[in-house]
Amino acid sequence: MKAVIIDDESKARNLLDSLLSEYCPEVTVVGSAPDLPSGVDLIRSTQPNIVFLDVEMPTYSGLQILDFFSPGEIQFQIIFTTAYDEYAIKAFELNAIAYLLKPLRPGQLKEAVLKAEKQISQESISEQLESLKQGLSTNKFGKIALPVTDGILFVKQSNIISLRADGMYTEFNTTNGKIVVSKPLKTFEKLLDKELFLRTHRSYIANISFIKQLVRRNGKYLLMDDDSVVSLSAERMDQLLELLDID
Repeated sequence: MKAVIIDDESKARNLLDSLLSEYCPEVTVVGSAPDLPSGVDLIRSTQPNIVFLDVEMPTYSGLQILDFFSPGEIQFQIIFTTAYDEYAIKAFELNAIAYLLKPLRPGQLKEAVLKAEKQISQESISEQLESLKQGLSTNKFGKIALPVTDGILFVKQSNIISLRADGMYTEFNTTNGKIVVSKPLKTFEKLLDKELFLRTHRSYIANISFIKQLVRRNGKYLLMDDDSVVSLSAERMDQLLELLDID
């Protein structure tokens, strides 16, 4: 795979080049650039598979790459390099975009390259970038990215009624039907809006805005607006009542 590195710090470019050479031999760096405009020229001339793109650079942020390409032109995957805090990192994860935290670590680099490699054939990068850019600029994370067979499906969190664990899979019950994703439930728990979603049981997460009734017979469970049932464990009862502001 061909790669381009765009970073305003020469030491960062050289370090990433060295780490790729040592830990990701399948990646060949075909060029590097100190800013976004020259990086765009390099991308057009070399046609890389992967672009390592620094988020914070003078004049142009890495997130402004959409200003230089039309959606159909972006045939490469992007791995952002960033020193952003945990809040912004949530945006990358919600939009299923690979990223590297500075200082760079070999294990993280190999994982990011593998993720990008799996997504190279998909055509969703433009939508992912637009959603990421909007999320970082407004500090609102309205959608969650779900990997499905033919790409990545963006689902509004407000449309998710509940999530159910099924081994290493998770079933999303949404207002538009059910979606099964090949990732465990715990993957999504940290990504969902904590003011909206609650882990009600080891196998369930519920959107509290869809709760129709708390049923106390035959054990405790939640009846949702679509008449689906969500299990509620005893230890989660107090947390639910507190979240709903019920004494």
